[in-house]
Amino acid sequence: MEFISNEGKNVEIEVGGITYLRHAIKTRFVQQGESYIDIFEEYVKPIYEEGDIVSCSEKIIALCQNRIVKREDIKIGFWAKLLSKFASHPTTGVGVGETIKMQYAINTVGLMKVLWASFASAVTKLFGKKGVFYKIVGQDVSGLDGFYDHVWKEYGDIGIQLPENPSAVCNEIKDKLGISCMIVDANDLGQEILAKSDDIELDYDNLKQIIRDNPAGQGRETTPLILIRKKN
Repeated sequence: MEFISNEGKNVEIEVGGITYLRHAIKTRFVQQGESYIDIFEEYVKPIYEEGDIVSCSEKIIALCQNRIVKREDIKIGFWAKLLSKFASHPTTGVGVGETIKMQYAINTVGLMKVLWASFASAVTKLFGKKGVFYKIVGQDVSGLDGFYDHVWKEYGDIGIQLPENPSAVCNEIKDKLGISCMIVDANDLGQEILAKSDDIELDYDNLKQIIRDNPAGQGRETTPLILIRKKN
C-alpha cells in the first residue's frame, strides 16, 4: 500500500534506530454515539497487517462513548469569570482562560483546588515554569476538548471529555478485530499516550516518540487514525 502523510508531516520517522512508516487514514466526520468498533472495521481492517499499531485520537473514542458536556448545561459563576482573566489563552484550543473551561474545572475538582492551582500557577510563572495549573487540577480538566469552533463549528457548543477506561477500549478493539492500537491525546504542542492494548511491547516513551510530530494534524484533516508499520 502507499503510505500518505498529512501536509507538513513525514511518512517516515526514526525512533530507537528503527524507521517507522505512518499512514494518515482519512475518515468521515465521526459523530456522537457512533461505534468505534465499526469505525476501525471500516477504515483500518482492510489495510491492517500483523505487527502494525494504530494510533487513535481520543476525541473520536470520547464522541463514540457520548462523553459530552453541553455549553447550555454549564452555569458560569463569579469565580470562573474572575480567575479566567488571569489565565493564558492558547491558540490550540480552549483553555481555562475561557470562562466556560474554568467553570468546568471548578465543577470537576472543586473551587478550593482551582484556587490553589491558580495561585501556584501565578507564582511559578514568575520563575518561567508553565503548566502548573493543569498538573494540580489533573487530566480530567486538562483533557477537555471542544467549546472551540475555530476548526469545527460542530464543537462550538460542546465539550469533549477524555474517553472512559481507554485501556479497556484498546483491548476490546484488539479482541474483536485483532488490531493493536493506542489512544492518544495529541496536538502540535505535545502528545500523550492515554492507553495501549496489552499486546503492544513498545513502551509509552517509544510510542510517544513515533507520533512526536502529531502526524494526525490539528486542522480539518479528518485523519484521526494513524497506521504505524516498521519499515522493512
